[in-house]
Formats: sequence, structure tokens, C-alpha cells
Amino acid sequence: KVVTLAKSKKFRDNHGKVLLEGHRLIKDALEAGAVPQTLFFSTVGHLKLLPEAEIKRASLVKVKFEDIKTWSDLVTPQGLLGIFSKPDPAKMSYPAAQLAGSLPLFLICDNIRDPGNLGTILRSAAGAGCEKVLLTKGCVDPWEPKVLRAGMGAHFRVPIIANLDWESVPPHLPASVRVCVADNNDPDAPATSAPRGAGSTGSAPASTKTPVKPSPKAAPEQEDEEGAAGIPELAAQRYYEDWARAPAAVVVGGETHGLSAAALRLAASTGGSRLVIPVVPGVDSLNSAIAAGIVLFEGKRQLLWRHKQDDRQELPVPG
Repeated sequence: KVVTLAKSKKFRDNHGKVLLEGHRLIKDALEAGAVPQTLFFSTVGHLKLLPEAEIKRASLVKVKFEDIKTWSDLVTPQGLLGIFSKPDPAKMSYPAAQLAGSLPLFLICDNIRDPGNLGTILRSAAGAGCEKVLLTKGCVDPWEPKVLRAGMGAHFRVPIIANLDWESVPPHLPASVRVCVADNNDPDAPATSAPRGAGSTGSAPASTKTPVKPSPKAAPEQEDEEGAAGIPELAAQRYYEDWARAPAAVVVGGETHGLSAAALRLAASTGGSRLVIPVVPGVDSLNSAIAAGIVLFEGKRQLLWRHKQDDRQELPVPG
């Protein structure tokens, strides 16, 4: 059962359970209000590192370290594994410091299929103070062990809503949000060059309006979706130009399939733009996790700067 939880998304979904491993991740989960069902430990010392009141809610099972090594997905297991009820973002108690640093900044992941990339992106989202992260269908399961490891506790610091149809995305965003997309725009390519997502950002003129066409690498279901409705045009701008006005959202696409037509339509419907990260000529692309970090922290900078400017305007004028 433990091994199946680690390896099967279908099993996790059907049983409403997730597997967590290691002291830090389990401690973060318990402090955030995640419900433990069973904790496997090789020595009693492992339990002393966890909040006592919380672990009393779980069944505690002492097992041989060799068993944990067999079940573990880590190269060097710590001797502690936990089966938890799949966390519900609406019922979690996120750290006070995280809530205090939260900004009206939202991240939407589109076709992020590499577990390491998604985990790193979630870690950046938590670090930037995102209010919420939305994962559309086509993204890797955020509760896969490799995503959890790369996330370094981000799962218990920022609400993550997964497995969304694009029609279900707007209800999770504020009504006045402006959605931008991190996208590629190669200046040497013709105007009909295809978007490849945040993982393939290239340099582009700062204020051009370039037609965006479907990606030639798009999955068959994407091509069917794109054919009839058409692809909107989005203005392109450098990522460090003024785009983050509260509330703001950014769509980050995967490196293989890039941005979907639905992502571009959502951005167009909110007056959004394509955010371009200029790279040195000859560099083909940026990793999607790196690009997401760059754009999110720039969004944070802009929102904090704007908030500071608003505070100054509200100060009474002397005399």
C-alpha cells in the first residue's frame, strides 16, 4: 500500500491519501493541519522531532529500517514515512509568516509535466508570496514524491488547486485579475512563430504585437481545441516592464507542449500580455522553473513598489 501510494496517482485519488517522507515534510504537514493516518518509524527518536499532540491522531507503527528503505523513494531514507489524508487547501492552516507575506499574485501552471520543475515552481511561488497556485489538467500530480521533494514544504505554505479544466480556472481568480503569460518570442523567427511556454522564453521587442499561433508540438487534444475558436493576439513586453497590478496572475507553460490555446484566450480576455525574458542570442531557452521564478519575483517587486507608492499618496500633505 505504501509503495502504491508513492507510485500511483490513480490510487492516491481513489483513496484520498498521500505519502509523505522525512522529518521536515511531515512536520510541515502536521503544523499546517494535514491529517495523519499512519506514521511508520524505525526508531522512537524520529517521533520526538514531531509535534506530540498531532502525532497522537495517527496510528504509529514501528518497522525495520530495511522495510522503510524498500518503500522509500529517497537515496538515503530518514526512517520516517507517513500516510496522510489528501490535504484540502480550504482547511489548511498556513504559517502566519506566509500569510503575512502573501500578495495578490496568482500562478497558473499549464502542461508542467516534469516533477522536478513543478516542485521547484511551487517553491518559488511560496517564496514570492503567491496567494494561490492553480494546476490545469496535463500537469504532473503535485503529490507525486519527486514533486514533494523538490517543493521543500511549499505544499504546506501556499494553496494548490490541481487538476482543473480551463473553464474552472476563472472562478478561482479575483474578478478584476489581469492574466499574463510567460512566453517565447524569437526576434529572428517570422511573426507567426509558435509559443513554447515559459521554459522557452526568448528575446523580443518590448512593445510589439505579434500574432500567436498554436505550437507545432501541441498535443492532439490541444489542436482540436484550438482549431475552431481561433488564437487571440497578445501584446509582448519585457518581463521587467509594468504589468503586475493587483490582482495579477501569470501562466507558466511546460517546455515540451508549451502554452495551450485556452491559456492564451484567458489572458486575452483579461487584457493580459506576453512576458518576455530576454536571453543572450544563441541561447535556445530557459528552464520553465527558472523562468517562473524570474517572472514571479518581478511580479512581487512591482506589487510591493506599487503598494509603497499608494501608501505615500495617502499620507497627509504638511501645511
